[in-house]
Amino acid sequence: MRTASGPDPLAPLGLPRHPQDPDPVRSTKARAVFALGLFGALTGLFVGGAVPATVALVLARQARREAYLSGGFLTGAAWLRRGERLAWTGLLLTMVVVTVLLVIGVIRLAEAPYGQDFAPNVD
Repeated sequence: MRTASGPDPLAPLGLPRHPQDPDPVRSTKARAVFALGLFGALTGLFVGGAVPATVALVLARQARREAYLSGGFLTGAAWLRRGERLAWTGLLLTMVVVTVLLVIGVIRLAEAPYGQDFAPNVD
């Protein structure tokens, strides 16, 4: 079963490693996803968190694909999960703020007088 389109992983899972294989390293994209997700969650209430959160989700997808194709030599899945959760939190906060602002705008628009308001002594 393949989870990502593209070539097969370089090292099949479950086989012993060759002595000349590289050591597993943490993916740098995993750190970037976490940082962008954190920034998106912290600024989600200011609507500006949607941009870094979206970039974090795009990077997370790329990092997952690279980690799969590396055959276990790229680590950082926990940082990816945390970053994705924070990014979704930032997007959720942004959606809540936009929805609240829309409701407030519609209520204020409904309460506003319609048309031109003339004085009582004008026909």
